[in-house]
Amino acid sequence: MTTMPPPLAAAARLMPPVWLLVMITMTSTLAMHMFVPALPYASHELAASIGAMQMTISVYIVGLAVGQLFYGPLSDAYGRRPMLMIGLGLYTVAGLVAMCVGGVHQLIAARLLQALGGCAGLALGRAIVRDTARSDQAVRQLALMNLMMMIGPGLAPLVGGAVAALFGWRAIFVVLAGMGALTLALTWRLLPETGKPTGVMSPKVMASDYRRLLQSPIFVGFTLGGGCSTTSVYGFIAAAPFILTMELHRPLHEVGFYLAFLIVGMSLGNVLTGRLAGRIPMARLLLGSNILSLASAALFLLSVLLGQLTLTGTMALLFLYTVGAGMSSPAALSKAVSVNPQLVGSASGLYGFTQMAIGALCTSLAALGHDPALAVALVLMVAATVGQLSFSLALAKERALLALA
Repeated sequence: MTTMPPPLAAAARLMPPVWLLVMITMTSTLAMHMFVPALPYASHELAASIGAMQMTISVYIVGLAVGQLFYGPLSDAYGRRPMLMIGLGLYTVAGLVAMCVGGVHQLIAARLLQALGGCAGLALGRAIVRDTARSDQAVRQLALMNLMMMIGPGLAPLVGGAVAALFGWRAIFVVLAGMGALTLALTWRLLPETGKPTGVMSPKVMASDYRRLLQSPIFVGFTLGGGCSTTSVYGFIAAAPFILTMELHRPLHEVGFYLAFLIVGMSLGNVLTGRLAGRIPMARLLLGSNILSLASAALFLLSVLLGQLTLTGTMALLFLYTVGAGMSSPAALSKAVSVNPQLVGSASGLYGFTQMAIGALCTSLAALGHDPALAVALVLMVAATVGQLSFSLALAKERALLALA
């Protein structure tokens, strides 16, 4: 009869249900996607401009990015469980506030608070996985979480649109607040403390922790590569309505279908990584998956430059790009947060911030120029190239470090 070594046995006892981690992580992204189809309803009732209503989305993304920088180190100091419960509590209260607002500026403020609460799940869900699983197990669990998280945001706009049409846009925040309250209750009931809180926290300690991470070429390589290989696709998502309608002459109502097709590609990549983790070396998996994205981006750019852009070719190449992104995402994340066992929370927060920042940068760059397809092709090509170089340098540093050990 075999028994698990003590550290692994302890981790197994601490490991929370995967479905709970999915709920914890999904709360923040659902709030972003579910409200999008309700923007016209809210704009009319609040007598707000389109630009002001779009701020409710932009501010939410900023909150998701910045908030993760604080939850990571705070959870290293005071524990994953208490910081997660504080974040979910804030998320729930902010949803109720958003339901009751009387003006767009109040809605923007409520959305910022909602994001600052919800991003706790993004930062700490990943940290909890890394606390409780070995490296190969962590990759498989992160891949499964990513897969299940893709389904939620993919359906969220449809659910949000239906709720807004039937019950009004404020009902969306009732649903989100209810989900936050349920997740908070389940977290209190089922989630043990998985970290090892140091009890030490100050701006100086936080700055020191992030400085230590940023001074690690291994962490920087996996984090920069992970951001470039995954959220760079935001550039295409933002430009898709213009590319599909203006250059490929498809009706606007088909855009959602084609974007859902890309979510399928990302999900397929997550499934493949979950099955391949532990069977092939992590380095080969990481580099090979990003090469797929790089080759797809290069062919897409070539088709644009040659004037051979077609609907079938575009969607096939972008599908392959997202498959590669879906494969590299959990592997890069697992590598990044494993660099320093004492700074898993901080590493997860900084990784999440970097992802959001790169996604926002790629979205902005894809809007430059008069040819959306060319701009997107260049953005994807540069991002995949930077990702490949970053992964290669990080893996080389990691091999050199292991050789010295």
